[in-house]
Amino acid sequence: MATIAANLQAVRSRIAHAAQAAGRRTDAIALIAVSKTFPATAIAEAYAAGQRLFGENQAQESVEKVTELARLPLEWHFIGPIQSNKTRSIAETFHWVHSIEREKIAARLAAARPAALPPLNVCIQVNLSGEASKSGVAPGGELALAEAIASLPRLRLRGLMAIPAPTPDTALRRRQFAALRDLKERLVNRGVELDTLSMGMSDDLEAAILEGATMVRVGTAIFGQRRRER
Repeated sequence: MATIAANLQAVRSRIAHAAQAAGRRTDAIALIAVSKTFPATAIAEAYAAGQRLFGENQAQESVEKVTELARLPLEWHFIGPIQSNKTRSIAETFHWVHSIEREKIAARLAAARPAALPPLNVCIQVNLSGEASKSGVAPGGELALAEAIASLPRLRLRGLMAIPAPTPDTALRRRQFAALRDLKERLVNRGVELDTLSMGMSDDLEAAILEGATMVRVGTAIFGQRRRER
């Protein structure tokens, strides 16, 4: 069975090859190891292999792991749907939140972010496919939400995130990621300062990098098949 260290090396190699194919610098693409449902021991193993950025999508589970691993200099990214009653723990624990889809949630995060911490880096999640099962603002709604977030204290809007519909069609994958890139460019042209495209996972990170991803969120290819979530 491959170790987490070996898996990380393989994923980093994939990122490097995709970056080369896109004519981009490898260090322009951040790898977020999606550790949701995996124990703190697995995160510590990834840390020992040089990984520093980790993604979680369950507030209670992740706060427990952050507390257990507080001795390690890790950067935590919240990537799941956000319930109103979990905004305080998320705002107090994470460095990044990728999944803002409503002004109400953004406002609650801003109000709960401790003044002693740097502003919370945030991304707007866009539902590119229109699937009812997926979170995210519908394309076209990102400008109003971006303007609302920009007016809030203690938040720093960084970019857009999406989880496109899975497909074996590589060309379709690239079109979906290109659509998110185009939305980001439109916002930038409207004066919104953005530097982040959070897109691409274990099965499609190459397509995402070819279309401009600056962060890829990889779980299965690093940790193995996900355990049942709590």
